[in-house]
Amino acid sequence: MKQDSTRNTSYTVDCEDYVHVVKFNPFDSGDACSLIAYGGNNYVVVGTCRFQEEDAEVEGMQYKTLRTFHHGIRVDAIAWSPETRLDALPPQIRFCTAASDRKLRLFTSDLQNKNEFKTFDGHSDYINDLVFAPKEGQEVASVSDDHTCRVWDLEGNEKAHFVLRSPGMSVCWHPEEAFKLMVAEKNGTIRFYDLITQQAILSLECEQTPLMSADWCLKNTLKIGAVAGNDWLIWDITRSSYPQDKRPVHVDRARLFRWSRVNENLFATTGYPGKTTTQLLVHHLGHPQPILTGTAAVGSGLTWHRTLPLCAVGGDHKIFFWVTEM
Repeated sequence: MKQDSTRNTSYTVDCEDYVHVVKFNPFDSGDACSLIAYGGNNYVVVGTCRFQEEDAEVEGMQYKTLRTFHHGIRVDAIAWSPETRLDALPPQIRFCTAASDRKLRLFTSDLQNKNEFKTFDGHSDYINDLVFAPKEGQEVASVSDDHTCRVWDLEGNEKAHFVLRSPGMSVCWHPEEAFKLMVAEKNGTIRFYDLITQQAILSLECEQTPLMSADWCLKNTLKIGAVAGNDWLIWDITRSSYPQDKRPVHVDRARLFRWSRVNENLFATTGYPGKTTTQLLVHHLGHPQPILTGTAAVGSGLTWHRTLPLCAVGGDHKIFFWVTEM
């Protein structure tokens, strides 16, 4: 695990394949290390990370692979379950993937003999995002190019089905708003659904397209962020259904938006995976310019550490990590 100054990354991890998606576990797993999962062309790797920013005894970064799960097809999205525990006996790893065959796969493992997976069938087109219910982890929500958002139980039964007006790009479930689901559509509309009544209760408008990614701020439930066209956009949902703040950032169109999990003013965006490099920008709402610019060879995926101002992007046989200021 070396520090890599040439591409101004803080750390890199070498992987045996192209990394299509990378995801830190956003939940406390009961262990000092952070869980991370990444998906390649036909497998998912689950590993642990520890950084010198959180442990003075670590030099740079320590990474260890816990298990490689055969997937058989390209992995497009990964969601962690809050039921994942490393401090249980035996430990439990649980995550769900979306794949290019339009199916969801739920993996459960004790990292020893028990390795199960179930397939959820129902979407008729490409699945763009998925998320676990953040409290109990007994449901999974997914959005697709088939103009639906679906909520599933852990047996793969459909519990709710929302018809969208365009492809669903992002779906978020906030731990403080467990009965609401945020769904962002490619046409620039972000809607909140009440899961009890299964009705839309609020909508936000970008006024520009295509909306590619949106996120719900963990530290402030009133803040929503997204990227559409070349811009990032931020809403305060108590003030207006239109963005309070927006800025052009990526000349080649913006691809992903993710809030930091430790600071409500910190977020990252990525440009489109280009032929050679992808730009990662870290922004702070108090600063007019990005506070960090990184490049990754054909990067994909974007994820923030649970407790550090540190984000990761996948790439060609590598994961890149950047540490930023709070």
